[in-house]
Amino acid sequence: MARAQAWLSGDGRYLLGWLDARYPPLLREAPQPPAALFVEGEPALLQHPGVAIVGSRRPTAAGAEHAAQFAASLAGSGLAVVSGLAAGIDAAAHRGALVHPPGLTVAVLGTGPDLAYPARHAALRAQIAQAGAVVSEYPPGTAPAAIHFPARNRIVAGLSLGTVVIEAAQRSGALITARLAAEAGREVFAVPGSIRNPLARGCHRLIRDGATLVESPEDVLAILGPLAAREGGALQSPPAAPIHGPGTDTGPRPAPADPDYQRLWQALGHDPTPMDSLVQRTGLTAAVLSSMLLAMELDGRVVAEHGRYTRNP
Repeated sequence: MARAQAWLSGDGRYLLGWLDARYPPLLREAPQPPAALFVEGEPALLQHPGVAIVGSRRPTAAGAEHAAQFAASLAGSGLAVVSGLAAGIDAAAHRGALVHPPGLTVAVLGTGPDLAYPARHAALRAQIAQAGAVVSEYPPGTAPAAIHFPARNRIVAGLSLGTVVIEAAQRSGALITARLAAEAGREVFAVPGSIRNPLARGCHRLIRDGATLVESPEDVLAILGPLAAREGGALQSPPAAPIHGPGTDTGPRPAPADPDYQRLWQALGHDPTPMDSLVQRTGLTAAVLSSMLLAMELDGRVVAEHGRYTRNP
């Protein structure tokens, strides 16, 4: 109790009890809402229309990029991005939202509000506390425990009008968050992926079970925009072309005119392809292909991951 009182004496720190007018109304309506919330940052952000973005702790490079791009576009449109400060998709979503001042993002922790888990996210936690809001139902000083994180997920879902899942295995915390969102009567969205990507299976399962398939932030805004308006949040138009990063074009770059490069480009698909398949498809040696692939990777045409290659989307 002494540690909690000492923490609350600092600037920008609050304890929102059930009877506090600042307690988020959407969370009140969710199953098993916490009796109180420790908050560092802007408590009014918890009443702002928000969207949760969750997914794997070990995403592919493309999955992390999608999370950051969705978050940047949705935050730029006026939605608060809610996530759990975990490694992978969560951290990418928070960082993406912070790109657009004032940084509309809420981190819900499975520790006390003064701790970051993983510890390497301490700087990110501090940045979110300064620009957005850090939230926990656990008092300051509470260390991470396995039971805290599934419980944390109900707050992530309860604070949000909808939950977007980007890369999730068949058994994952992200699917728990999606289930909790559905149980709370909130929208559930899933970004599809390659059938060869095991981290896409959870999203495909959600889609089979009735989640809305989304390919862009605009798909999310089309559904959440009217809901946000009813909640009192005025959303702005999303930034143009949100699914690719600044300075990139919207389609694959053409391969060089050299016939071998043309053959390799045709052999590459949108699914990760191992070297032996490329050798078989092109008739070129692995040594030659390695040199070509490195050049194409440095030029931004190819993405290499775990010994597999794909066109850069």
